[in-house]
Amino acid sequence: MNALLDHLDEFAEGALFTVELFALSAVGAFVIALFIVAFRVAPVTPLRMFGTAYVEVFQNVPLLAWLVIFVFALPEIGIQFDLFTTAVIAISMYSAAYYAETLRTGINTVATGQAEAARALGLGFGASLRSVVLPQALRSVIQPLGNVTVALLMNTALAGAVGVVELTTTTNRINLIEAEPIVLFTGAGVLYALLAVVITVVTGLLERKLVIHR
Repeated sequence: MNALLDHLDEFAEGALFTVELFALSAVGAFVIALFIVAFRVAPVTPLRMFGTAYVEVFQNVPLLAWLVIFVFALPEIGIQFDLFTTAVIAISMYSAAYYAETLRTGINTVATGQAEAARALGLGFGASLRSVVLPQALRSVIQPLGNVTVALLMNTALAGAVGVVELTTTTNRINLIEAEPIVLFTGAGVLYALLAVVITVVTGLLERKLVIHR
């Protein structure tokens, strides 16, 4: 326990870095997912093909591989960001595929009559999706989106493999000094669990408030 207490400042710094990485990646993933899901359900074939290809490619290649590609391969072709930004971009693009599929599931629950009514009122595809379909879709998949968000939180630990000093990396560095893996990694696990509980509670509250009774 002393090993944990003696390095509380470092743990706090690592946890804060993880929260920052998670928050920026979650926002980025959700924004990208909105575009991808729009492509997936668009009446334009090339857009649907692009959306489908995006989801298939990012879901079938592990996040660690994407992190390595973004950090080490992209600079070889002249595309380079700082390490933290690169990790945010990689995690965002990877997680966007899962957010997009979750949103598409929500869109499939919206009655086709809703979109038809929107078109009858003169709304185009974009306006109909933005104003009628997506708001209802979001309300029907709040809990699944929360599950994807928890998975994103856990995936931030992989950023340590490419040099990002987040909570897991910080814990490992402290363990190299203290040699107390059970205490230190249990403490880190508790922090991850607390963050996951916060996400679960928030999504639960949102679901109860915004649920659509069919």
